[in-house]
Amino acid sequence: MSQLYETNATLDFYCDFEKIQRNVADVAISLNTLNYLIGKDDIEAAVDELWKRDQKVFDCLDILIATRRKDNKRYLLQDKSSRKISELFKTKEGVVAFLYGTGLARLFQKREISNLVDYVFGVETGLDSNARKNRSGHVMENWVSDVFITNGILFEREVACNKLPAIQQELGRDIKRFDFVVRTSQTTYLIEVNFYADGGGSKPSEVARAYSELSPKINRISGYKFVWITDGKGWDGVGSFREAYNEIPYVFNLTTLSAFIEIVKDELL
Repeated sequence: MSQLYETNATLDFYCDFEKIQRNVADVAISLNTLNYLIGKDDIEAAVDELWKRDQKVFDCLDILIATRRKDNKRYLLQDKSSRKISELFKTKEGVVAFLYGTGLARLFQKREISNLVDYVFGVETGLDSNARKNRSGHVMENWVSDVFITNGILFEREVACNKLPAIQQELGRDIKRFDFVVRTSQTTYLIEVNFYADGGGSKPSEVARAYSELSPKINRISGYKFVWITDGKGWDGVGSFREAYNEIPYVFNLTTLSAFIEIVKDELL
């Protein structure tokens, strides 16, 4: 536990600006058109003018409140029923209701927002922070793959269990995809990789329990072994991690990963 890294994040981890720029570019034309609303006292009349020209420019309004259409966010009506936010954009009356209901109309009238393209760039930057947990996992996977490559160990990435008939039979209908598969003349190692920088939350405990159940299922199949490579100070104080460590024969962190490398190299000789 004393060897766990506090973070695996480099400075480019925090924001994926290329993705942010792509997302903004997808709606930039519509946003520039919607800039017409900024500074207008009569928002309803301004919406009417834009509606006559191009109704589709309103399809991107949901990003102004940091939501995406694919998320199918809903809002509550006075009768306590709910409705999809995106349905408001089908009529100009709905657009006006959205702008006033969210408070955007006031911001436009008072010029609190000066340019919607710049504003949405900020929104996208904020939304991108939600992807950091996924990026942390990818960074960890890349770190491990670099170690394998440096040591001349061949591996496969993202291998579905349906490509491993013996494993699929043992797991039944469970859909499982292993981060790495390393094969030697003696053993096929099925490897899961993750990193938890922050403590708290139920996710680490759930993962530890899940792998405690998965490991014996795999290890009892001749020629297969389950390997868990994990790191991060997020494991501090997670009781289920100690239990998993005692139950799973092959658990490594980034510091002790060299021990697994030696096991594999011995089997490759």
